[in-house]
Amino acid sequence: MRRILACDAPRLASALLLVLVACGPGVRGGGDDDDDDGDRVDSGWPDDDGDGGPQVTEQCKKMDLVFVIDDSGSMELEQRNLGDNFPTFANLLNSYTISTGEMLDYRAAITTTGVTASYTQTINAPPLPPVSVPGSQTGRNGRFVQACNMQRAWLERTDPNMAQTFACAANVGINGPGLEMQLRAAELAIQPTTNPGFLRDDALLGIVILTDEDDCSFRTSSGIVINGLEGCTTAPGIPAASEFVTAIDQIKGERGRWAAAVIAGQTSCTSDFGDAVEGVRLKQFAQAAGSNVVFGDICQGSLTGALQQALDTFQAACENFPPID
Repeated sequence: MRRILACDAPRLASALLLVLVACGPGVRGGGDDDDDDGDRVDSGWPDDDGDGGPQVTEQCKKMDLVFVIDDSGSMELEQRNLGDNFPTFANLLNSYTISTGEMLDYRAAITTTGVTASYTQTINAPPLPPVSVPGSQTGRNGRFVQACNMQRAWLERTDPNMAQTFACAANVGINGPGLEMQLRAAELAIQPTTNPGFLRDDALLGIVILTDEDDCSFRTSSGIVINGLEGCTTAPGIPAASEFVTAIDQIKGERGRWAAAVIAGQTSCTSDFGDAVEGVRLKQFAQAAGSNVVFGDICQGSLTGALQQALDTFQAACENFPPID
């Protein structure tokens, strides 16, 4: 939702595909679900064929994937594109192998950007006097979407009809809160108390945030004050974006055990697929995390450059996953 409180992405599904399969870019066959004997694609990953490349750690066999999808009213076209392309994404993901030739052991879950909160929106529009308008919203608070006859709150590669189920569940709607808290939702989603049993110590955590709005993450659920014309960047009491980097570090144990891709507005833009605002706080999050987080621009008609950055980021994270004690 555009706040007084806020593109053409035809390759969006490809963005998610490249991000998600970063631990296993080799693929067998023509994208089907079986383990046939087709030629394996070599994407430059280190392997065990004696070419002298670095050895892959055992821990890179697993990945826990969390999608944080904006479900506000301005995301209709983007979500339609996601829904149309998730079956292709799932089928390709199921056919990927890690560099040892084994199938990638992945889990994929979906949550939204909505967090329950009450707030006051202050609107200054001189020469009119300032107006304070109270508001409230109810969100998922990081809980995973379990819909479409899912067996659990996430999907695994061996689930029957995985592609169709994922496509169905990914249609999170556009009636979510207009005060998007992307970083807080991601933080809550990976808490063991929020989604018990999902996060695995020996798996790389991969987070994908898809939004056309900037972050407005508070840790408090009340007393929030927002300048409707300036947004949340300067809102009093809002945690620095870097605090959410630290929080994910603590949950996973260290920086090397997680990576993320943010697909948001590099700048404000208008296109045939709608508007996006500059993701100021989301860019601060990416900068604070260093090489662990890549920022892709949802405003670009072609996301080729951003997708390559995402792939490189997840690849590096897998190659350097710290050993489990």
